[in-house]
Amino acid sequence: MLRKLTWWAVIVVAFLAVFSLGLIRAHQRRADADIADGQKAASITISSSNFADGDRIPKKFTCDGDGLSPDIKLPLQPAGTKGFALVMDDPDAGGFVHWLVYNIPTSTRDISEGASSRLQLPAGSEEGTNSLNKVGYFGPCPPNSKPHHYIFRLYALDVDLDLPAGQTKKQLAAAVEGHVLAEGQMTGLYTRGGG
Repeated sequence: MLRKLTWWAVIVVAFLAVFSLGLIRAHQRRADADIADGQKAASITISSSNFADGDRIPKKFTCDGDGLSPDIKLPLQPAGTKGFALVMDDPDAGGFVHWLVYNIPTSTRDISEGASSRLQLPAGSEEGTNSLNKVGYFGPCPPNSKPHHYIFRLYALDVDLDLPAGQTKKQLAAAVEGHVLAEGQMTGLYTRGGG
C-alpha cells in the first residue's frame, strides 16, 4: 500500500512540475510576443546607422549615456500600406516597453537619432507610453551585468491608425489587430558598465 501511494505521489509531483513549466513558458511567450502575434505577415527590413542587428547598442542611447533614441531606417512600404508602427521592448525584462511610435507616415524613410527627446519625429507620428508610464523613449538600462536583448519591431499597417499620443503597447496591439501587412525586426544588446 505504501509503495502504491509513493508511486502516485511521484506521478502527481511530475504532473505538477510539467504543468507549472507549461504555464511559465506560456507567460514568457505572452511577455515576449510582438503586437502582431498570430497574424501572418510578410517580411520587411529595419536597420539603424548606429548599430547593426545583433550588435551592442552604443552607450549614448542608454541610461548610462545621453538616453537618445537611435536612428531607425524604414523600408519602402509594401503595397497597401497606410502607415507604420514601431515597438522597442526587452523580452529579458518580461517585455519591458522602451519605445512606441505610431502613425508613422508611409513617406518616412528615417527616424533620426534623438528624434524622441528633440521632438523631431516624422510629421504626424505619435509616441506611446513606455513601461515607466512616460511618453517617449527610455534607453536600455538592464538591472545586472547580464546582456539584455532590445528588440525593435516595425509594422507596416493597412490602416491609418490616427491614435493620440500616450497609448500603451496593449492599446496599440488592439488597434493593429488584423491590420499588419508586414513586419521587420532588429535586435541590439546592452550590458551595464560597458563602453
